[in-house]
Amino acid sequence: MERLQKIIAASGLTSRRKAEDLIVQGRVKVDGEVITQLGYQARKGARIEVDGKPIIKENKVYYVMNKPKNTLCTLKDEHGRDTVLDYISSEERVFPVGRLDFDTTGVLILTNDGEFANDIIHPSNHLDKMYEVSIKGILTGEQLKNLEKGVQLEDGITLPARVNVINKNNEKGSMLIELTIQEGRNRQVKRMIEYFGFEVKRLHRKRLGYLEVKDLRPGEVRLLKPFEVKQLRQLAKEGR
Repeated sequence: MERLQKIIAASGLTSRRKAEDLIVQGRVKVDGEVITQLGYQARKGARIEVDGKPIIKENKVYYVMNKPKNTLCTLKDEHGRDTVLDYISSEERVFPVGRLDFDTTGVLILTNDGEFANDIIHPSNHLDKMYEVSIKGILTGEQLKNLEKGVQLEDGITLPARVNVINKNNEKGSMLIELTIQEGRNRQVKRMIEYFGFEVKRLHRKRLGYLEVKDLRPGEVRLLKPFEVKQLRQLAKEGR
């Protein structure tokens, strides 16, 4: 026996939260009976229909991509711009786990496993995300310390971060740092740098958990190995 919304989400049709909405709206049947109870548990092998169409359990797949610059982390774009799905060929209906900005490159996971995706992006799991940040401007030692302690953004103070200075160019007035954070707020890294009055010239997600893409060209994709998926789940679990 398994919760109905979990089965629907596992099929890849929609997220668990949206599956709950479908149930409440009376759009789900189990063995011909309309179910509106969120706690309902379906037996193994039950015929489950959403809007009259039976759901089919998908094979779970997990990919990692080196996201290229100027691509959108969305399923489609009404303006015809490239999306990350243009770079992947999969029989399953995958989606990006979290978002990287249009001009941001680097580690991006794509999957059809909603539970796994939630484990990776949920703020309470504190999964490390390391970015290589090229800055137009030079942060002082004090500012770097403040960056590590956390800065006050409009949606709250950031969690403590780790900073490693890779290079400073005093003549050009620029610097390159590695910034490791444990959150995933909208445009977080850029806003953290903008807090000090500087601009991010280039942003590359170098690592997610232990996962890197230095062996992948921009736009290149590979399947994650089972042990890699297991390790990512474990890291997320340990971060709670």
